[in-house]
Amino acid sequence: MTSALRVILGAAAPLALSVGAGVAVRLAATSLLGNQATAELAAFALAGAVLGPVTAAVAGGLRGLTPFVAPHRDRPAAALPALRDARWLALLLGASGAGVVLCVPLVASAGGVPGEVTAALGVLPPLLAAHVLLLAAGGGANGTLVALGHARQVLWPGLTGTAAEVLLLVALVPRLGVAGAGVALVAGTAVAVAIANGRLARVTGLSGRALWPGRPRPREILRMAGVGLPMSAALVVKFAALAAVAWAAARTGAHGAAAYAILVSLDGPLGLAAFTAGQAAAPEVARAASPAAVRRVNRAALAVAVAGVLAGAAVLGLAGEDVLGLFGSDGRVRAAATGLLPLLTVFSLANACAIVMSASLTGLRRPAWSLGSAVAGYGPLALVAAPVAAAWGLSGLWCALTACAVLVLGLQTWGFVRYSARR
Repeated sequence: MTSALRVILGAAAPLALSVGAGVAVRLAATSLLGNQATAELAAFALAGAVLGPVTAAVAGGLRGLTPFVAPHRDRPAAALPALRDARWLALLLGASGAGVVLCVPLVASAGGVPGEVTAALGVLPPLLAAHVLLLAAGGGANGTLVALGHARQVLWPGLTGTAAEVLLLVALVPRLGVAGAGVALVAGTAVAVAIANGRLARVTGLSGRALWPGRPRPREILRMAGVGLPMSAALVVKFAALAAVAWAAARTGAHGAAAYAILVSLDGPLGLAAFTAGQAAAPEVARAASPAAVRRVNRAALAVAVAGVLAGAAVLGLAGEDVLGLFGSDGRVRAAATGLLPLLTVFSLANACAIVMSASLTGLRRPAWSLGSAVAGYGPLALVAAPVAAAWGLSGLWCALTACAVLVLGLQTWGFVRYSARR
């Protein structure tokens, strides 16, 4: 396991810096909006609850690229057709997702969200739709770099895009509010996508070759979709359920929505190690030649994920009041969030392990099991979110979230044990 852990850490470290910078931006946006107006923070959380499933659909579709690219690490040119197939798939998913994001104000009005929150959305939905289209245009450049063994190259688009977004957040949010956060997100995404594709074009074996989609190959695109779409659907189910939870929190009022937004923002850094370890593990699982090798990679990724959550939870335990103080001075919001930090920790721990298991199943080309686990766990959560919030408020919602995460982890572990034995 030591060598597997070294491989996972070697790939996950640059990914963690890149993704961590993005998480820091989300925290900064939440903090700036929270200090400006509770209604704007609630609107940002509401739009983000819809953006989550949409971006997950695009990202999940592109994760199906990993097991097709990773075996060609020594011959990058052989991975080029698969990359082009993935970009056709991403563009189709991105166009559909952008249309969904544009419908946020209509759904909010029809769904009983308070008028002050709906009004605060402003031009945010069109800006988020532009972000989705740019994300799809990126075509899996970062994932391809990781699968080909160039994880360090992911640092540059991540850090540069983050720097651009932070500068614009600081400059625009005090003046434009939630619209400024949307403009900053679009600009940061555009910078990151351009640099990622530039870095990919310099990889030995790909230099001088066209990376953009050429003539579509329907059979190969469908074959990749067989891996990518179940993963995409699993993420959509998960984030749609989380959107339903955010919707239920919003119906409790602006204070409940704002507290939920803070807790979700804190879950980002807690799950950072799991996300990056999963991304690093998927190509290694795809390349592994035996059940023992697959399980060594999985155990190493789980160790990294658990360590990341526990480290973050220790920080929250020691300085929770100070951390929450960064998100605004509203006493009711801070009190609600403080009382739910223990539940947040348990949820993050189960969710982090589930992320690693899902990535390992993708490496095994068994994403359908992840989809079934997500439907079994998050489907009921979406149905009970509103009545649970009405009966038990935010604490009830987080209890339901935690139970759901534990169930999904159990199902995915069962699937991984079963399919890894057939490697």
